[in-house]
Amino acid sequence: MVRGMSEVGFHTLPGGQRIAFRQCDGAGPAWVFLPGYMSDMSGSKASALFERARAIGRACLLLDYSGCGRSDGEFADGTLTRWRDEVAELIAARIDGPVVLVGSSMGGWLMLLVALALVEHNGPDRIAGLIGIAAAPDFTDWSYDERQKAALAAGETVLEDNPYGTEPTPTYPDLWSDGQANLLLGGPIPLDCPVRLIHGQQDSDVPFDTSLRLAAALHSADVQVTLVKDGDHRLSRETDIALLLRIVETL
Repeated sequence: MVRGMSEVGFHTLPGGQRIAFRQCDGAGPAWVFLPGYMSDMSGSKASALFERARAIGRACLLLDYSGCGRSDGEFADGTLTRWRDEVAELIAARIDGPVVLVGSSMGGWLMLLVALALVEHNGPDRIAGLIGIAAAPDFTDWSYDERQKAALAAGETVLEDNPYGTEPTPTYPDLWSDGQANLLLGGPIPLDCPVRLIHGQQDSDVPFDTSLRLAAALHSADVQVTLVKDGDHRLSRETDIALLLRIVETL
């Protein structure tokens, strides 16, 4: 098993699909970054986390979900369950000890699903902590109106304005229905590890009370929520990234 690499590598899944990743070796627990919807490991937060890990000798793993970045596949085929299994498979193949999962937006929902899967298969010691950045669990439920939900349930793709690019943002029926089957906020979330949640109060995509609802749903007593009064959804300003790195290191 090759470790200590910082260039892009590829992990081949049992079905032959290749998942792109970057990894640096170092002390554990290893930091694992989970990007948001239609994002990848080249984003500013992921890159900053990786560079800090490399600078201080911390193990770190970045990845692109299938259909994203440099990984094989079509984005339209992606679902939370598929991406959860890819992340869990990559962690199992590349990291021996405990991990700190860092999830951004949709990656914050995946962070929870991956943690639950790892705890089920490896026990609670596999998860050293969770850090959510504008975490968006259950967004398939609260982010769409009834008309959009009806269209998705009928097998139609929903297109929405994209504030971060020129092309509209698609939501595909399979992703939506899979999300509805993986809702978490309606009951207790049986995770007992330390959790840190960061959310901008000017977030126009994910209401900041989502992090408060998540904090209430988590079984863990060691949960802290940091609200950034002038922070937006991306939390990618220099000060936002500095905050993230401080929280990751202190956790």
